[in-house]
Amino acid sequence: MTSERLLIIDDEKDMLEGIKRLLGYELTNLQVETCADPRQGIELARQLAPDAVLLDVRMPGMDGIEVMGALKRHDPLMTCIIMTAHGTIELAVDAMRAGAYDFITKPFETETLLRVLDKGLERNRLIRENQALRGKVEKTDFHGMIGRSPVMRQLFDKIMAVARSDYSVLIRGESGTGKELTARAVHAESRRSRRDLVVVNCPAIPEHLLESELFGHRRGAFTGAERDQRGLFEEADGGTLFLDEIADIPVSVQTKLLRALQEGEIKPLGSVKSISVDVRIIAATNQNLEEKIRDRTFREDLFYRLGVVNLKTPNLEETAVDIPLLANHFAKIASEELEIPHRQFSPEALQLLTGAGWPGNVRQLQNVVRQAVMFSTHEIISKDRLSGFLTDVEKLSSRGSSSEIVLETEDGGSIESYRDAKERVIERFTRRYIRNLMERTGGNVTKSAEISGLGRPSLQKILRRLGIDAGVYRED
Repeated sequence: MTSERLLIIDDEKDMLEGIKRLLGYELTNLQVETCADPRQGIELARQLAPDAVLLDVRMPGMDGIEVMGALKRHDPLMTCIIMTAHGTIELAVDAMRAGAYDFITKPFETETLLRVLDKGLERNRLIRENQALRGKVEKTDFHGMIGRSPVMRQLFDKIMAVARSDYSVLIRGESGTGKELTARAVHAESRRSRRDLVVVNCPAIPEHLLESELFGHRRGAFTGAERDQRGLFEEADGGTLFLDEIADIPVSVQTKLLRALQEGEIKPLGSVKSISVDVRIIAATNQNLEEKIRDRTFREDLFYRLGVVNLKTPNLEETAVDIPLLANHFAKIASEELEIPHRQFSPEALQLLTGAGWPGNVRQLQNVVRQAVMFSTHEIISKDRLSGFLTDVEKLSSRGSSSEIVLETEDGGSIESYRDAKERVIERFTRRYIRNLMERTGGNVTKSAEISGLGRPSLQKILRRLGIDAGVYRED
């Protein structure tokens, strides 16, 4: 625990030494500083920024009320406690009116002093904590989440409130709305932040391996289990386990997950002993869990265990006012990644982005911004320049719902989810642009970089990623 600091200002040096000795014995986590001169005490308080000040009301040259006034002009929230003799109670009342937190009469009992100091320090803690929380809400960047709209501020507020507990959290929202960022923010604001946040993308793990990955296994538990393996629950012990796309886990694993939540213990595959774990669970989904409960593909009891606290990540339509802020933020990041001068959007371009449909939400916006930055030849991206990058996105937006857009593949056979289709469109666009560019310049990377506005190293990175050989465009 961080030490707190108390400053005592009193012209009686014996009193100073006596209180300091007493508090050093009773409150070992409290750093006590003393000063016998009121004017020097004011200066010392400005240097030390103590958590509380204990000062005598009667001192030569400057009384305690004057000292307190000077302290509060520097820090209006300073916690000041006045010491007064029995004959000067009226002064103590005046001090309270002037802003003192409390007063104590001399001579005082040890228990009385400790009680008053404890209350004063607690007041200071609450004030500073509220200041810190308010500062975080006022920022537009909250653990990587960008926004100043009322909806986003409300989400930030809820995250900070949720983080104080150890309750399980269920995050619900459309694809691309920042559910993982929300989970990371909850963990970062919690008491578990010094331990790991372990992220599990449930659909990415084959069903027959998911149980072993989560709970671990013992040697010989199944074919190929040649040694003991710790599960992700054990890896997250003392920290947080984030189960992304929780709706996709099989019912058999749901049963064991429910037991882990209820009992706080797991049993690795092939083991006869249970292991106690201290893990906070945060789960996320973009699916309708109530419908899955009706279909008996998701356990109702697990649903209520996971959703002790519920958070909803808003879609981009709900936070459209934040689109200009997001767009320029993503443009700055993309410019740094590509090692080019910082690109920004013109007001007209920002208006175009704000009015566009974004079924893929923030993730989709970020990808469009990346494309616009990558191929912009000017530091200011105009509306006309941007409109070309929105064409393919608008085609996607007009086909399907906001939660799941389905497209045919190039061969007209299978179908793809919106996320896969979006990435395919962007990849195809990039490849087509780069190929045309290289054909125009005969494979001259330097000239191509100049035309595109990219740095030569950045263009070479793109060529390598796409597997395009500049040499094939050169004439023999």
